[in-house]
Amino acid sequence: MKVCIPVSENKGMESLPYGHFGSAPEFIICDLDSKEIKSINNGDLGHEHGKCQPLKALKGQEVDAIIVCGIGAGAIMKLNEMGTKVYRGINDTIESNLKLLKENKLQEFSVNDACSHNHSKGNGCGHDHGHDIK
Repeated sequence: MKVCIPVSENKGMESLPYGHFGSAPEFIICDLDSKEIKSINNGDLGHEHGKCQPLKALKGQEVDAIIVCGIGAGAIMKLNEMGTKVYRGINDTIESNLKLLKENKLQEFSVNDACSHNHSKGNGCGHDHGHDIK
């Protein structure tokens, strides 16, 4: 199983999930079978909200799951159509998040859980655009 976690900077398994999928500076991909870890830059960093292109951002990487703290409905739908599940990460290391994923303790994002980017109405999407969640 390959898992992608958006991050602000690559600190290996000590990296923290980024606050929003589409605007994360890079992605860490962990292959849980081979234990291989690699980092790729977000090629879609400058996307407009609602126009996120996961295939472009992940440069054609095949991943089974995404762990992220915030993500838009369009990205969830596109990722789900690709066969990729999206899970709500916790504000802890990649290592901790992967452990919870293996134990089936991370909640899967649905389109109804997505960030609408209408922060003035307090939608509680749980991320701060362009900043790490701390």
